[in-house]
Amino acid sequence: MIDFSNGSVFKLHPASADELGPLVAPLLIPQERVVSCFKAARDFVVFTDKRLIAVNVQGITGKKRDFTSLPYSRIQAFSVETAGTFDLDAELDLWFSGLGKVRLEFKGSSDIRQLGQLVASYVL
Repeated sequence: MIDFSNGSVFKLHPASADELGPLVAPLLIPQERVVSCFKAARDFVVFTDKRLIAVNVQGITGKKRDFTSLPYSRIQAFSVETAGTFDLDAELDLWFSGLGKVRLEFKGSSDIRQLGQLVASYVL
């Protein structure tokens, strides 16, 4: 499992659902769909209409992967921080019941407000 307790885990930028969707497709339940995808150097995050799937790519070849499923139903609170003039990164903090705080950092080119609306639509 990914260690979310060490603060920032990912520095994410928008990615194509066509590229990352097939990598998590075997984990999806019937009628679950990929909504948005973000990628770091090797790791990536997929937002579906039911959960957040964080993928930690391991090893030299990258064939070993850890898939962490974080259902929206377990989110107790969330926070969105937009990018600023000098701090060009945006942040999404999610507090999960039984897990605690998960922080995802996004490059300034990411639409963090839209992502906040996405999370709100499934949590509230």
